[in-house]
Amino acid sequence: MALFAQQNPVKIFEGTNAFHGPCEPSIVINPANPANVVAGSVLSYYHYSLDSGKTWETGKLKSSYGVWGDPCVVADKKGRIYYFHLSDPTGKNWSSPEMLDRMVCQYSDDGGKSWSDGSYFGLAHPKDQDKEWAAVDQRTGTIVSTWTQFDKYDSDAAEDESNILFVRSTDRGLSWSEALRINQFSGNCLDDDGTTEGAVPCFGPRGEIYVAWSLNSQIYFDYSKDGGTTWQEQDVVVSRQPGGWTMDIPGMQRTNGMPVTACDVSNGPFRGAVYVCWGDTRNGFDNADIWLASSMDGGKTWGQPVRVNDDETTRHQFLPWLAVDPATGYLYCVFYDRRNTEVNSTEVFLAYSKDAGQTWVNEKISGEAFTPKQGAFMGDYNNISALNGMVRPVWTELHNNKLSVWTALLKF
Repeated sequence: MALFAQQNPVKIFEGTNAFHGPCEPSIVINPANPANVVAGSVLSYYHYSLDSGKTWETGKLKSSYGVWGDPCVVADKKGRIYYFHLSDPTGKNWSSPEMLDRMVCQYSDDGGKSWSDGSYFGLAHPKDQDKEWAAVDQRTGTIVSTWTQFDKYDSDAAEDESNILFVRSTDRGLSWSEALRINQFSGNCLDDDGTTEGAVPCFGPRGEIYVAWSLNSQIYFDYSKDGGTTWQEQDVVVSRQPGGWTMDIPGMQRTNGMPVTACDVSNGPFRGAVYVCWGDTRNGFDNADIWLASSMDGGKTWGQPVRVNDDETTRHQFLPWLAVDPATGYLYCVFYDRRNTEVNSTEVFLAYSKDAGQTWVNEKISGEAFTPKQGAFMGDYNNISALNGMVRPVWTELHNNKLSVWTALLKF
């Protein structure tokens, strides 16, 4: 059993219907004040708590560059919270050719109550910028972000490519380096298994930068040892990804098994271990599972994938996110789970590992099961934050035809 008793989950925010958010939540525990927990959700919501996640306030983010989803919330050790998102500079959404023309970073120095107008990176109009994620080096304050650049989103032209780009900021998000392509193999622009997607960066204990992504039913990995100036010419294959990153889960409008990269920066026995977590259907299209691969040599070589979900059913587990506690090195993975339910009814589970992902314990953390419906977008990810045994997962549910985002108050 986990070191926590089953607690009632906490509803962070509920929308008005099933078709317009909130979803795709991101969450972070403030390292400077762990009682301050901040989250973001589609399309432009920010949420903050000053009592460790028991109660929440919600507002709508605004920026002169526009706010258009894919929220990613991270923090530095001084307590500055960063909210990354897509752009909509004209406010005309998909009718505007400037839609998705850059990535935007806004910050808060008061625990998520108020936000800067933001800085931006990756501007390369008419190319489209999508699916960003970010990480902070807590030793130096350096911020990095990786994402997918589409030459032309949804184009089937052979000359249009998708690639993984990288930037960094050394002044706490005020300015950004020029975007650098880091992938060896390009993908297409169709936003499917043949597209390079799922780039989630992380830092190693000495400032190494690691990132993995999916392409053509494989997970590729690259790393930099000099702060992102240079990257390995040859991408490493972490694992096959049978079925590809786009997954067909009954009842879900869409879902995916995109990888999440994380590293142990603790002073524990597995310091420096690099992990990649993802979903795939190697056990059958009717039996999606969650997997984790580990590297103990900085990503040069990878062990065989270990299954994270410990059920013995042929039901689906899907949409994982991974966090490594920087204080303990323990691993925490949140995912949707149908092991206990029928048809499309869905619960949320947390799996944790204290031995570098070799073995896992699974616990249900959601309350009443929910049933997604076709046409209701549940988001492309959930998220989780861990700090010194305090764990805050965040996920999306659908009840009474309303989307809502939730957390659980967990202590290990």
